[in-house]
Amino acid sequence: MEYTLSFSEASKGWTSFFSFKPEVMIGMNSYFYTFKDGNLYRHNASETRNEFYGQQYTSKVTSVFNAESSTVKNFKTISLNSDAPWYCDVITDMSVGFIDSTYFALKEGDYFAYIRRPADSVELNLRSAQGFGKPSVVIATLPAAVRVTFSYTITSIVSVGDIAYRNDNGNLQKLGEIIDTSYVPIVGTTPVGTNGINTITIDTTVTDGNIPLITDFILFIKNSVAESYGALGYYMQFELENDSTSRVELFSVGSNLFKSYP
Repeated sequence: MEYTLSFSEASKGWTSFFSFKPEVMIGMNSYFYTFKDGNLYRHNASETRNEFYGQQYTSKVTSVFNAESSTVKNFKTISLNSDAPWYCDVITDMSVGFIDSTYFALKEGDYFAYIRRPADSVELNLRSAQGFGKPSVVIATLPAAVRVTFSYTITSIVSVGDIAYRNDNGNLQKLGEIIDTSYVPIVGTTPVGTNGINTITIDTTVTDGNIPLITDFILFIKNSVAESYGALGYYMQFELENDSTSRVELFSVGSNLFKSYP
């Protein structure tokens, strides 16, 4: 991929990569001019940021946190000293994560948010993955939903928005999002108590109506937005992205981290 690089006399280094690729560049009377496809353009003359030759781009900033490089750390948060939130992707030598720009909250002048794992990641070794067991009753309700009932009280940490899976002979298959939890009496069994939960309703729209069997082991993984496990690793690389067409300033990026104790 080709970029246009800019050199900073103040820092004595190449500081930025630009997406536009001009044919000719020249500076004159404190203005920057380029030629593209035979046309002449003057830069920094429009209020629309990140637009070059009629095409809109995004701003990206990439850097690394590498404090105590020989220590495994848990990176929990990202804080932005900025006048606007940014979308953030993070990657370590052990895991990945992200923060949507809408997750940032303005606190004491900085935008602050917890690092989430990707929504479709399946990490069964985390506490956010819990097993239900094998169901007693499976009933298709709505055209794209299924109600699964167990003969015992299931874990109390399950909640609406979690994602249900089934273990099909060693193959993990996604069932869909849990849209309801309740208690349903089962005829011929000892009541487990109306204060418990023994039934989940699963929206199977995204899985094209994947219906579990009573012989399947059912499990669930917590919604990635509801948890904040962060990113584990020796270092963390982050990439910030902003698609604003107006001026946005970013002064510094921080992270709350601590040593991991396995």
